[in-house]
Formats: sequence, C-alpha cells, structure tokens
Amino acid sequence: MTETSAEGATAAPVWTVRDTPVGPLLLAATGRGLVSVVFHAGERTVRRSLARLTARLGTEPAPGGDGGDDPVLAEAARELDAYFRGGLREFSLPLDWSLTSGFNGRVLRTLAASVPYGSTVGYQTLADRVGEPGAARAVGVAMGSNPLPVVVPCHRVVESGGGLGGFGGGLETKRALLALEGVLPAPLF
Repeated sequence: MTETSAEGATAAPVWTVRDTPVGPLLLAATGRGLVSVVFHAGERTVRRSLARLTARLGTEPAPGGDGGDDPVLAEAARELDAYFRGGLREFSLPLDWSLTSGFNGRVLRTLAASVPYGSTVGYQTLADRVGEPGAARAVGVAMGSNPLPVVVPCHRVVESGGGLGGFGGGLETKRALLALEGVLPAPLF
C-alpha cells in the first residue's frame, strides 16, 4: 500500500513532462507538494534531472503519465496552464521545499511571498529583505539553485541597473515570462 499525505497525494515521488509556451517542463511531485520544475525537458534533460532527483530524494520518481493520476501534478498542470493563458497571478499548489535549505531556502521563500506577478525585484533588494545586505551575489546563486522556477518566480529577479541578469532557463525564457506578466513588451517575432 502506498503512503499518502493528508491531501491524498502519493508519498512516492512522481513526474511528468508538460508542454508550455516556453517549452517542455519536467514537473516532479512528492506527497508534500511540487518538488521540482525543470526547463527544456527533452529526453536527455529528463534523464539527468531524474537521476539528480533520485539521489536527492533517496527514491526514484515514477512516471506520472499526464499527471492526472497524482493530485499535486494535476494541480500543477492546471495552475501552469492558467498562468500561461494569463489567467493566474498567484500559484497556490502545495510546494515541497526539501530540495532547498539555509540561505537559498530563505531567499526563495521570501521571493515567493513578496514579489507578486507583474513586478520585479533587484538582487540587492532581495538580499536586504532576507536581512543579508551584503549578499546580492549570493541571491543570484540562490536563483540559480531554484528547484521550482516559474512557480517560485526567480524570473522576476533582475539587476539593479535594469538588466535582466541571468536565468537557468535561458534569457529568452526569462524575457518570455516577463512579457507574459506585462513587465516587458511581447517579442515581435
């Protein structure tokens, strides 16, 4: 018998790949919530990401089909679809924060709680918000380690001078997400 959480999600990790306007996303969930989102989820990326998840979670995630059989994956799919249609401004699905901790975890939780849809924040400002004013570069490292991009909106963190900064999903993906949220003009081509 499979263990379930109070929400009814299976305790064993599961995964699926979801097509989105920014390319395929690998979504992985545990009984606690969505644990991982990975951009550019082609076959090779999926294989590597699942191997890393297995090492970090201590058990191999099982294929979750289209996500419909797992309530967390199903909710993630619904919310991501609504977000990409422009109809969702705040994610509410449960998140499993077990892949991040310490400073990085504090930064990512602060980001999720304090930078709403359609806005941006500078690396330095985010460092100030977590009480580490000298840690702007470390905030950049935390963004690069974000296991839940899009849902935990690291694309909203930009350079203080107006530059985009970096982004694990690529700058074109960051531009597309910021355009979707109305922060940047939509690309012409």
